[in-house]
Amino acid sequence: MLFYCAFTWFPGTTRKDVAERVVRQHESGKNKPENIKGWYNLVGGGSGFLIVDYDDPRELTAFLQPYMDVMSFDVRAITENTYEGTVEDMKKFLSGSSDNDPIAL
Repeated sequence: MLFYCAFTWFPGTTRKDVAERVVRQHESGKNKPENIKGWYNLVGGGSGFLIVDYDDPRELTAFLQPYMDVMSFDVRAITENTYEGTVEDMKKFLSGSSDNDPIAL
């Protein structure tokens, strides 16, 4: 399952604090880069988001917990949509032909 994990550094957290933590977790084999599908920083620094893939949310929690003293997280399960497929689903929804089908609008 894919998860969107937005992060924001706590006030007073430095680039060095975050770098030390990331490197420590990496060197101990706990970052599991194969689960990180995307890592984006927002312009200006101190925040960004990860797209990660975990079958068990408890494993995701174990991945994030070592960072929770330097940054906060907003975690949400996500699904991927194709543009054409989503437009077709919306057309069906509007026509009334898929009232009972789950659809993400």
